[in-house]
Amino acid sequence: MEQVCIYNPTFSDYWELLKPRVMSLVVFTGFCGLFLAPGKIHPVIGFAAILSLAIGAGASGCLNMWWEKDTDALMKRTANRALPAGRVDPDSALALGMILSCGSVLTMLVAVNAVAAFWLAFSIFFYVIVYTAILKPRTPQNIVIGGIAGALPPVVGWAAVMNSTSIEAWSLFLIIFLWTPAHFWALALNCIDDYNRASIPMLPCLKGEQETKSQILLYAILTVLSSYLPYYLGMGGSLYLFITTVLGGGFIVLSIAVYFSKYSSSSLFAYSILYLFLIFLILLIN
Repeated sequence: MEQVCIYNPTFSDYWELLKPRVMSLVVFTGFCGLFLAPGKIHPVIGFAAILSLAIGAGASGCLNMWWEKDTDALMKRTANRALPAGRVDPDSALALGMILSCGSVLTMLVAVNAVAAFWLAFSIFFYVIVYTAILKPRTPQNIVIGGIAGALPPVVGWAAVMNSTSIEAWSLFLIIFLWTPAHFWALALNCIDDYNRASIPMLPCLKGEQETKSQILLYAILTVLSSYLPYYLGMGGSLYLFITTVLGGGFIVLSIAVYFSKYSSSSLFAYSILYLFLIFLILLIN
């Protein structure tokens, strides 16, 4: 007799599918791009742009969880998520992700402009298809290349105002793009057994912990160097220059400490989130 699955999802289960913590960072960096753009935007249109960006980010997370439901079930860190734990019907999750994806891009296209809609659509496609489906199961450089999707929100925000992109917008993109590997590999160092169990070729699994720590240090240095671009492009003043130097020094010092196994990579992971948040916050203030 065929076994019938009985799903009993709650609102929190569906909310979890949207990866709200990731969404919050996307919304914040997207708002920074929108706020820092030199043009003007009507508050209602600006709200529509940020809402579309948030929905698109949630849709990407939902489709990512749908695709990875089987591998998530093999990992302790993710086994209790709504899909692998059997609380949400996979078909419902797929439908939700597709509807939100299309809805977010169409809203951005109709309410804002075509350039912002294009970059939003590209970021969703890149995260779900290129990163999740193609890169993640095949190469330890998955998070490096896949970081393109996560670095695009400020470009989308900028395009929402300017109906175009510029070197200033791409300088914000570069900071997040270079920050992502150091940030994510700091977490991956604590999940090696999980990734091995799920046969995901993360860098610590294939190249070892020490090589991963070397790459973390390299990308931390590159991130700090890239953080000076907004200053030289006139987007930040002396306050930004001072604070980004202090924060960047802390990022590099902690990365060196992790390299010599004198500091927890979990602490570096937490600091990296604070680092990125403060860098963009000071740009807004300054």
